[in-house]
Amino acid sequence: MSKVYLEKNVLEATFERLEIIFNNFDNIYFSFSGGKDSSVMIQLANIVAKKLNKKFDVLFIDLEAQYKHTIEHVEELKKLSQIRDFYHIALPMALRNAVSVLQPKWICWEEESKHLWVRDMPEDSININNCPFEWFRKGEEFEEFIAQFAEWYLKKYKNKVACGIGIRTDESLNRFRTIAFQAKKITFNNYNWTTKLKVNEKHIDVYNFYPIYDWKVEDIWGAVSKLDLKFNYIYELMYKNGVGIFEQRLCQPYGDDQRKGLDQFKALEYETWTKVLNRVNGVNFGNIYCKTTALGNIKSCKPQFMTWQEYTVFLLESIGIYNRDLMMHYYRKIKKFMIWHNKKYNVSIDNIPDVADCKLENQKKAISWRRIARAIEKNDFYLKRLSFGQTKTDDAELEKLIHTWDNLLNKNTITDDKTLQKRIEKCS
Repeated sequence: MSKVYLEKNVLEATFERLEIIFNNFDNIYFSFSGGKDSSVMIQLANIVAKKLNKKFDVLFIDLEAQYKHTIEHVEELKKLSQIRDFYHIALPMALRNAVSVLQPKWICWEEESKHLWVRDMPEDSININNCPFEWFRKGEEFEEFIAQFAEWYLKKYKNKVACGIGIRTDESLNRFRTIAFQAKKITFNNYNWTTKLKVNEKHIDVYNFYPIYDWKVEDIWGAVSKLDLKFNYIYELMYKNGVGIFEQRLCQPYGDDQRKGLDQFKALEYETWTKVLNRVNGVNFGNIYCKTTALGNIKSCKPQFMTWQEYTVFLLESIGIYNRDLMMHYYRKIKKFMIWHNKKYNVSIDNIPDVADCKLENQKKAISWRRIARAIEKNDFYLKRLSFGQTKTDDAELEKLIHTWDNLLNKNTITDDKTLQKRIEKCS
């Protein structure tokens, strides 16, 4: 524990913070992911709670297509002596899939896809068949559920609540901002490592607290060694496979940051990987290209060696490998878009700029290859970003695509286009 905090090392400071929370709150739960940070956090909390004769709860959201070792670690931490209730959530939530243009989100634990589940439903889980949350709806976002759970927990215990979150500010600027800018937040007793939760623009009597916010990754593994804490063995396998402690990422491996290590999945847990291939669209593409700039995301990250025109062709060809009809649909619409600009503004296909003014592109007032590529990235079937409207011809073509290519366009396909989503649900 090398870092010093107010003449204390970070381990001592964390014990002090946890004592403050346990002495001021009767109802406390910790958000647990199965990763190293939250794992260390709740084990330290257990030490303090045992000393003070206190109990606490744990919230774990099971994302289904996870490492087997993560679930094994979760099961062993369920046995911690001071845990009162362990909320093992296995509900059908919409999760980010940053390795697929065709399926930017997927739904875990969906009953209709039960035959493809990576694992059996945990016996002690809160699932769609025994869900106590009247507010839950299928396809909720992870962040949305977290906020609603906090409201539910507060209502259940009818007193102020503390929620422990195991984030470290050295991992990202956003995490640093969460802790640092007190002027824009309400804290508990002026402790900068606490934040009063706001839900729907209204503060509720729940305080998030960050007991290990000033730790570094070396401190995490130092605590594991010093206190002989339990840890997720998948990190040991990552290290043996050449992934340094600073690059190791867990959570759901298909997110924007976690996908960078997706090529590890097959090497670390090949049996789980085989099941994941059939479960999450695009993971094999992510496995191959996760170390390259070829794997962009919704914000767009084209390969540096490509122009936007070349990248557009690359996207179309990638779609065509799996669904030629969908590729041709985009091709025809883009061709009409170009012909219209040629007639209206005398911009020939050969003279379309690679990029235009960003503001004009966003206002749909300028043609560019970047604008076209981003429309494809967004899975914009109607190409509304290219100023097209929804037509009966498009609807008929979409319905035909859904029935012909139901492995790619079905009710599990979630897009940002609500019209497209409703049409898919209607036809499925």
